[in-house]
Amino acid sequence: MTQLSEPAVSPAADELRSGIADGSLTEIEVAWSDPFGHAAGKRIPAGQFLDRATGAGFAFCEAALGWNTDGTVIDSLRLTNWEGGYPDVYAVPDFSTFTPVPWRRGVGHVISDIVTHHRTPSLLDPRGVLRRVLTRLEGLGYTAKVGVEFEFYLLENDGSPIIDRIQAYSLENANALDPLIADLYETLGAFTRLEGIQTEYGPGQVETNLVYTDALAAADDSARLKYAAKEVARRHGKLASFMPKPFSEHSGSSAHLHISLWKDGQPAFAAVDGAESRDARYAIAGLFEHLPSITLFGAHSVNAYRRFAPDTFAPDTVNWSRDNRSAAIRSLIEDRPEASRIELRSGASDSNPYWLIASALAGVIAGLEARREPPRAATGNLYGKGQPLPDSLGTAVALAIQDDTILDILGEQSVLDFATLARSEWDRYVSHVSDWERDRYLTTS
Repeated sequence: MTQLSEPAVSPAADELRSGIADGSLTEIEVAWSDPFGHAAGKRIPAGQFLDRATGAGFAFCEAALGWNTDGTVIDSLRLTNWEGGYPDVYAVPDFSTFTPVPWRRGVGHVISDIVTHHRTPSLLDPRGVLRRVLTRLEGLGYTAKVGVEFEFYLLENDGSPIIDRIQAYSLENANALDPLIADLYETLGAFTRLEGIQTEYGPGQVETNLVYTDALAAADDSARLKYAAKEVARRHGKLASFMPKPFSEHSGSSAHLHISLWKDGQPAFAAVDGAESRDARYAIAGLFEHLPSITLFGAHSVNAYRRFAPDTFAPDTVNWSRDNRSAAIRSLIEDRPEASRIELRSGASDSNPYWLIASALAGVIAGLEARREPPRAATGNLYGKGQPLPDSLGTAVALAIQDDTILDILGEQSVLDFATLARSEWDRYVSHVSDWERDRYLTTS
């Protein structure tokens, strides 16, 4: 296993060093992602940062990479458990990710890779999983660019809607969400590569679009987007919720990926005679074949599977089509060669962006390596047509650990432990007696 490189030389790294030297930076947030995508990290005095960042890194308990949604440590993991004593691992900042924190003057933010005592990448690190996938893709001669769209709800602190109106793309609704949405736009614009914000179909639901960029940077931006959105809402006394389906009667929230490959600096998905290129067809075939088994990595919660329903703009079956929002895999052929891409629409808004992007690219890599053609592009309303997507988190976990190709590309140990964490969510759910069950069966049984 390769070790991480020395701190990057880049404009961002230069800004970080100069800010520490001239005193304009007084604190650095050393950040990483936990398994399910929560923002984690440490606040470090700026004067201590460089020596520690270029030395051992910043130690923290490995258990933080082995807990589920509510922070329950799951001891049945293979890579970390009580038998191993939950040792320290180390956050090693990637200096090229430095950016100022917009809401805290004099504070910077850097995203870290996680290494073990032996200075090798931790197999529990979601960013490390994506790095390994990108290395495999590069071994085939390709790099990937990704554009990410995240939907979420802006709510009152008690979880109720801020506004009642429902109309996607509504400037009136956007204005009704001010000053919160204006602050969100300004903050995300300073903290991420933001392309735009618009209102979505639920009351207080918004969609945020990030600029199409290199895959690792796209995942970093996505992690920052979720962190910043929650903080902006908190400062306004509101809640930004990435729960995929918070209301039975309203639209769910997705995470869509727009993916293209590049080879020798040229777009590998550029259309050929108005149709998909060979590489695009192989990529589609890989996603089509493996989508049931990679669904878990974009939908790790029980709630995420409530989105897969007809007529919801979320898919419910494994299909691919051209510019068709009832399909899980949407091929977009554009006049500009660099704009042709594949959209994967199965991800949920609460997904960890590193796992989401890594698993999608794993499907693409599987297709490139197998060199198989996809079925003919489907047309029309595709709801209910074809193989169903996993109907529950339990089903998705079972499918994920049975796909040897995806296990190999993502890393078997990493996948098995992620699946164990997800299964802990499912186990908690199926053992809980809900109010719905009591209301329905207590007096009628």
